[in-house]
Amino acid sequence: MSAERRPIDYPLLVVALLLMAIGMLMVYSASAIYAQDLYKDSYYFLKKEIVFMAAGLVLMFSVKSVNYHVYYKMAYPMLGATVLLLLITFIPGVGHRAGGAQRWIGIGGLTLQPSELAKLAVIVFMAYTMAKKKEKMKNFKIGFLPAVGIVGFISLLVLAQKDLGTTFVICMVSFIMFFIGGTRFSYLAAGIVAAIPALYFLIFSVDYRRKRILAFLDPWEHKMDEGFQIIQSYVAFNSGGLTGAGLGQGKQKLFYLPAAHTDFIFSVLGEELGLIGVFFVLGLFVFLLVRGVKIAMRAPDIFGCYLAVGITSMITSQALINFAVVMGLLPTKGLPLPFISHGGTSLLVVCILVGILLNISSQTQKDYSND
Repeated sequence: MSAERRPIDYPLLVVALLLMAIGMLMVYSASAIYAQDLYKDSYYFLKKEIVFMAAGLVLMFSVKSVNYHVYYKMAYPMLGATVLLLLITFIPGVGHRAGGAQRWIGIGGLTLQPSELAKLAVIVFMAYTMAKKKEKMKNFKIGFLPAVGIVGFISLLVLAQKDLGTTFVICMVSFIMFFIGGTRFSYLAAGIVAAIPALYFLIFSVDYRRKRILAFLDPWEHKMDEGFQIIQSYVAFNSGGLTGAGLGQGKQKLFYLPAAHTDFIFSVLGEELGLIGVFFVLGLFVFLLVRGVKIAMRAPDIFGCYLAVGITSMITSQALINFAVVMGLLPTKGLPLPFISHGGTSLLVVCILVGILLNISSQTQKDYSND
């Protein structure tokens, strides 16, 4: 089959636009009362969301028109720029602190979160190094160790910003890409075993992380502190039932559920749109996963395949972790739901990722009889 250009992958685009539209509705619903109380403007977060969504769409369609092979040459420059931005967050007066974490760079009245850009840089780097080294990825010193060293360095910088959730996602996606790229499973298994003591130390040496683990094991024992948020999330899902209370009619967002318009927005969705809404959103992410895998399998070259795998893994694994957290299946961690949670840098980066995926799909091998 020959490679043939398609104008656009409409199924993928429609799913992305649907998720963004749902995000805009839910951000307003979840934040209106809070914004009115804090900023005297119930549309405060909605207006910001619309601005970032418009910018995201411009980026998506712009990136969609850029041949994805250009990223092959940009792997190291992107890594260098990401490291620089991550380091800038630690500069007093430039780095912006919120919630005890210093993850942002203040730019005028806006903030940039470099750890979100790190996700893109790591995906491009991993796709580049695996496409370049190919069978050498099975070699520990030539293929595996250098890549682990670079991903590990980026992860440490993100971790230094007290962002364990993003660190975990970056490592998880890198593991998937290593596996797809043919790295020996013994190397990956050894890496996981070696990481366990470090993970244990990172969790139990930090008071708030240790409390989150204890609250995860028994939230009702800690219902007045670390367990409060997840209990309110349970209440939201339980109140939603099958059909939900109706858009805008949820109660938990009324200063009961913390981070209602960001990390726990899916709980608000569950309360207002019910089990039907929950499964609809889950279905959209499953469709995106299937579509991304198809694009990877039909990519005209190995670099495009790895890039599509990394992008699809990043979006869907982060969504999966967010679902698990708000449903109490994983300990609470600060991780937005792609497309839906309020967060400017997160939305912009997801739009860029989808734009790259759209470009790869426009060059995939022609075989659409089963679409």
